[in-house]
Formats: sequence, C-alpha cells, structure tokens
Amino acid sequence: MPSSLSSQLTIPRILTASTVFCACIIVGLFTSTFFRILPSIGIVGVLLCGLLSFVLHGDSYTRSSKAVYLPFVLIYGIHAASGLLTSNANLREYERDIVLQLPFLALPIGFWLLPPISTRQLRLLWYLLILVTVISAAISTGNYLLHIDEINELYLRSKVMPTEPDHIRFSLIVTLAIAVGAVLLGQSKMEPRTRNLLRVAVIGLALYQHLLAVRSGLVTFYILGGIALLWLVFYRQQYKRATGLASILIVLPLFSYICFPTFRNKSANTREDVGRVEHTASANNYSLVGRVYSYKVALKVVEDNPWFGVGKADMEQELARHYKQEFPNIQPEAYILPHNQFLFTTVALGCVGVVLFIIGFYYPGITSGMRYAPLLLTQYIIVTISFLVEYTIETQIGIAFSLFFLLLALEGAKRENNESADKLWRPC
Repeated sequence: MPSSLSSQLTIPRILTASTVFCACIIVGLFTSTFFRILPSIGIVGVLLCGLLSFVLHGDSYTRSSKAVYLPFVLIYGIHAASGLLTSNANLREYERDIVLQLPFLALPIGFWLLPPISTRQLRLLWYLLILVTVISAAISTGNYLLHIDEINELYLRSKVMPTEPDHIRFSLIVTLAIAVGAVLLGQSKMEPRTRNLLRVAVIGLALYQHLLAVRSGLVTFYILGGIALLWLVFYRQQYKRATGLASILIVLPLFSYICFPTFRNKSANTREDVGRVEHTASANNYSLVGRVYSYKVALKVVEDNPWFGVGKADMEQELARHYKQEFPNIQPEAYILPHNQFLFTTVALGCVGVVLFIIGFYYPGITSGMRYAPLLLTQYIIVTISFLVEYTIETQIGIAFSLFFLLLALEGAKRENNESADKLWRPC
C-alpha cells in the first residue's frame, strides 16, 4: 500500500500541491474579512505535504538542517508554557492564543520536511504576492477616488483609507512587494514585456505607499531604500544607480506632499500628535500619545513581574489595573496593549520569555548559511521595524505575513536535485 501510494503521490505532485497551499496563504492575507479560513487551509496543507513527502519519499532527498527551521517552534513552546501562569478565569483566552500561535508549529515543520520547491514555483509565488498586492492597492485607490473628501478628512483624525487586510499589515506587505519586485528586476532574466509590467508594478506600489500614508509602511520603505543605497555605493560601487535611487528617495516624499492630500494630512496629524505627548488626557484621542502611555504602563507591569511576566491571557487585566493607578485621566476605552512586540512579549512572558522569543525568531536567519539572501534580509528588516511599533505577531494576519515570507525566503537556500536544469537565481 505505501509503495502504491508513493507512486501516485510523487514528489513533483506533492510539491505542486504545496505550492498551491502556499498560494492560499498569500491570497488569504487579502481575504480576512470574507474568507478568513483561507490562510489556515494553506498552513495545514503545507504541513500535510511535508509529512507526506517525508513518510513516502524521505529516503530520496536530504532535508535542511533542523537549526534553520525548528527554532521557530520555540516561540510556540513559550506561548504554551505561559499557561502555567494563567489564571483559571482566563483559561479560554489562553486556549485562543494557543490556537492563534499554531503556525509557529505547523509551518516550520512543514517546510523543513518538504523537498526543495522548484525555482520556477518559488518565483511564481513571489510574483503572486506582487500581483495580489497590486490588485488590492488598485481596489483601495478606486475606493479613495470615490470618497476623496471624506477619506482626506479621516487622515486629520488619525484614521486612514480602508484596506484589505488592515492598513498597518497592508502597508508592510506593500513594502515587501516593492522590495521583491526590485530584487527580481535586478536578478532575473525575463522577457521585456514581463520586465516592463514588473517595473510598472513597483513604481505604482511605491506611489500607492505614499497615497496610503501609513507610518509603518513609509518607515520600512525608506529604511530599506537607505540600506539599498548604502549597498549600491559601498558593496557594488554602482554610483550611477545609487544616484538615481537617492534622487527618488528625496523627490518622492516632496512629490507626495504636494500631490497627495492623504500624505499631507497624515504629516499634519503626526506633528499634532507628537506635540500632545505631555498631555496625558490626549491619549484618549491621539494614537501616538496613546502608544507612548501604553509603553509606560507596560514598563510598570514588567517592574512587578520581571522574569516570567503575567501571562498573555492575563495581560489586559494587569495593564488596566496599572492604567487606573498611574494615569486616571485616560479613559478605559482608550486602554491599549503596548504597541511593541518586544515589550508586549516581556509583559506577557517576562525577560526569560522575550530572550527565548528573540532566539527562536532570529536564529534561523543567522544560521541559514546564505551569503546572499536579499529577500530574507528584507523580510527580517520589515518585521523587526514593525515589532518596534506594533505587536505584529499577535494577530492571524500578522503571524502569517511575518512567518510565511521568512520561510519562503529560507526555501531559496535549498538546492534542487536538478540544479543544472534551471540556472535561474532561486529567490532567497
């Protein structure tokens, strides 16, 4: 029976299925409001494909080192261990968190057990990311054009235009799609028509990022642009391209400020927001002020529970108690969780937990052994910057975005058995 099954479920067929499931995860990032289960289908599918390939064909290919994939599982482990600190009243919240964090268990094991996905399939997945990002950005832009005055006014009240997924995660996806397109244009041999379409997509998404005017997306965009500029100057010594990139990074915000009311209004809102940080009551109405005070409250909780935290399920109650004690001018409806993944993890899991989290999340990138991996580095930079201003991996979309594209870039480190048959650069 196993031999009969293995003859039907060959490695190429399993890899094709795994590529389809990966596509489900990518598309699922953009369908959270009307098809929320799609990323979960993709994650379970990748795990099943990995298990099938290992059981049926495990002797016919060499798996990557466990050190590249399994440290991610440590993150799931520390969330599971937090149940030891969870109060009985919040056990249901703990169970929800354990389910939410399951991708940190399923995806690394699935990718580790899989044979190398073909270079062609990898490239198609990255192209799919760009395509669905462009479509989502076009829909968002169309909605903006239909409600220009209303949406422009939202930006003066710390709100932004509707997007799918939510504007913070979407702005990070847009930055990643721009970076992927730029890397593929620099590395790939492609038909002139494909190259032109890709170039238009990158330019269009860069302009849309400024029309959307979400701070997280803009910060990641310009930090990556600055790193690319330094790389062109000091590593590649391509001064002409560096000059062109520097001109774009200078002209683009000036152009956006003149031409995009959303960008201009977000700038005015940010200046006003920053100017109110000293006024505690402003946390009730201003997002940046609210974040500052969320950090202060979180640090108070950490002082009381430095080593193992309070448990994620009990966080809200502990934070609310300190909000009430330290900042009575802030209304309960304005209480927010600390918008910093490292601080969030320290509150929930303590200093021990945040150290284990950092090891589990960054060790795979350090030990992957890839000398040239622009997509992996790009995703690590984007996610790390988002960690500084958001609790990125505490939502389904945030986890799927952060973890999946790291694993997809790590997939590029694997080498196909028929490397000579495909001399294209493996996206990594």
